[in-house]
Amino acid sequence: MSGHSKWANIKHRKEKSDAKKGKVFTKIGREIAVAVKEGGPDPVTNSKLADVISNAKSNNMPNDTIERSIKKAAGEMNDTNYENIIYEGYGPGGIAVIVEAMTDNRNRTAADVRHYFDKYGGNLGTTGCVSYMFSRKGLVIIESEGVDEEELMLAAIEAGAEDFKAEDEIYEILTDPNDFSSVRKTLEAKYKFLSAQIAQLPSTYIKLEDSEMITLMEKLIDALDDLDDVQAVYHNWDQDGE
Repeated sequence: MSGHSKWANIKHRKEKSDAKKGKVFTKIGREIAVAVKEGGPDPVTNSKLADVISNAKSNNMPNDTIERSIKKAAGEMNDTNYENIIYEGYGPGGIAVIVEAMTDNRNRTAADVRHYFDKYGGNLGTTGCVSYMFSRKGLVIIESEGVDEEELMLAAIEAGAEDFKAEDEIYEILTDPNDFSSVRKTLEAKYKFLSAQIAQLPSTYIKLEDSEMITLMEKLIDALDDLDDVQAVYHNWDQDGE
């Protein structure tokens, strides 16, 4: 099987600083709140919550922090209403960008997202302007060190995965979004994940040759990713082509 998702291009940026870790935990806490509100506080019966918890653990979120987030969400189910919004646009050089946000104030979030697109040489587009270039897939990333490739590939296939790829120091496992929870649960029993999430994967990639455009694109991604309301930023920039 072969897949080529370029995880470095679409993964949440796992910064080492405490400030960045705090932001990641805040965003995951928001996902937990939404999952609890939609399906209850028990991950056994709420597969979406179980998926979020798995992602939280892959981001090294402490178990007690996860538990507190679930309890807090269960006790505040009617206090805050978050909605999922997807923004689409183009970055410098025509790079396609998808921004997934979770917000309680869509006017604030739209203004913030538009501001950064404008500031860094891009433009916010209409719904559907770039999403046709992406496919929504479940994506599990496992570090290759100490893991038998053939054994993992067979386990992934038997669990219902669509695709498997050995790339650099990681293994990438792709699933249909509807099969993600079951595949994740099966593999999680034996393997430790670097990442496990539903992601937007581009069908093609664009290289940027101009150094100014590269700098602007880096700033755009970082600025969007740093917004509290933004959960994930996806793009089709081939960063290997820098």
